[in-house]
Amino acid sequence: MSVTLYGISYCDQVKRARQWLAAHQVDYTFHDFKKQGLSALLARGWLDAVGAERLINRKGTTWRGLDDARKALGDKDSGAITLVTEHPSLVKRPVLDCNGGITIGFNADHYASLFP
Repeated sequence: MSVTLYGISYCDQVKRARQWLAAHQVDYTFHDFKKQGLSALLARGWLDAVGAERLINRKGTTWRGLDDARKALGDKDSGAITLVTEHPSLVKRPVLDCNGGITIGFNADHYASLFP
């Protein structure tokens, strides 16, 4: 099984997900996209899987700091890719890739269903 957790190391939801994975002895790779970056190819795959509405955090401080023209980019996939690659903190966290299946956010019950 191939498991990669994407996020930002200091994010509380990412910390919870990492703790859950460790407690349940799930072997995974962690990719801190604030430090390691977020490629357009990876962002495209996430957008294809879940859509911009689920992927982009429109409630956070990074989103609120954007001007209206930049926010409008989030309405189309090509613009959303630009936004999240330039500002990875716009991505709702964590993103879990489990054998190609993408999960946005942390929910212990959902994780339990993925790793019985």
